[in-house]
Amino acid sequence: MQLITSALDLVQQHYIFPDTAAEIVAAVEARAAAGDYDGLDDETLAARVTEQFLATSGDRHLRLLVRAPDHRAATTEAEAEAAWADGQRLANHHIATVQRLDGNVGCIDLRGVASPGTAGTAIAAAMELVAHTGALIFDLRRNKGGDPEGVQLWHSYLFPDSDTHLNDIYDGETGSTRQFWTLAHVPGHRYLDRPVYVLTSAFTFSGGEEFAYNLKALRRATLIGEVTRGGAHPTARHPISATLEVAVPHARSINPVTGTNWEGTGVAPDIATPAAEAMTVAYRLALEHVLTTGTSQAVLAEAREALTAFSH
Repeated sequence: MQLITSALDLVQQHYIFPDTAAEIVAAVEARAAAGDYDGLDDETLAARVTEQFLATSGDRHLRLLVRAPDHRAATTEAEAEAAWADGQRLANHHIATVQRLDGNVGCIDLRGVASPGTAGTAIAAAMELVAHTGALIFDLRRNKGGDPEGVQLWHSYLFPDSDTHLNDIYDGETGSTRQFWTLAHVPGHRYLDRPVYVLTSAFTFSGGEEFAYNLKALRRATLIGEVTRGGAHPTARHPISATLEVAVPHARSINPVTGTNWEGTGVAPDIATPAAEAMTVAYRLALEHVLTTGTSQAVLAEAREALTAFSH
């Protein structure tokens, strides 16, 4: 069918591993010739083709997807980008909550990583609200990924200057490698000399994994929770109809500390615990830090009361 042909053409043109792309095309064409995709609705077709993509490549980013309803009118790249940006704005750039917990512990529930071109103001506002806390928790347990430049901005708040090399991305289409370093300037206060805890789950994916992996490699955060899903290949989405699009990885991450990435393996936490318990573990550690470093009697009283509540 034409939809399958269009999807496979895009895989062959753009996939980061050309040899694997040829294997994927052969496998899907064989199933199509056998009639495995005949008469399927969009959801079933997308799931079945994606299943074959994964079986051949092991790449969780390579997918046939049903397009979001709000994006179906977007037929050009500019329209798709505008629809995407509007969705990011309405989702508050994936910043679900920003809290000051008792004991002066900051907590940011981050469900994705938006582009700083649209989300920079929101990211700066979130970091300003936790700027004076004694410890900081990033909750990435429901983070499904996003923009490497967004990761770069978030991480720039956690280091003192522009001298920290965060990540590299090799683009297979251009043969070029882009380096990502912390930024020389961030709006507001940097978050330095205080502990950072990152919560992960088996759902955490892609840009959320980079967020965790970079900080673990640089020993800037303690990761608490579960091994993440394992997707390290930056991806572009290409519409093939009003209702379907194919997501094709065209690049791969190369961490400057480890020389590799988390593709297929996920990011392992420093403290392994079920995702549902990760917040409790992190909050306890943060409170213990506040109690050993804090000077405000009001904050110390809050921290003692919050820590005591764990034993009841």
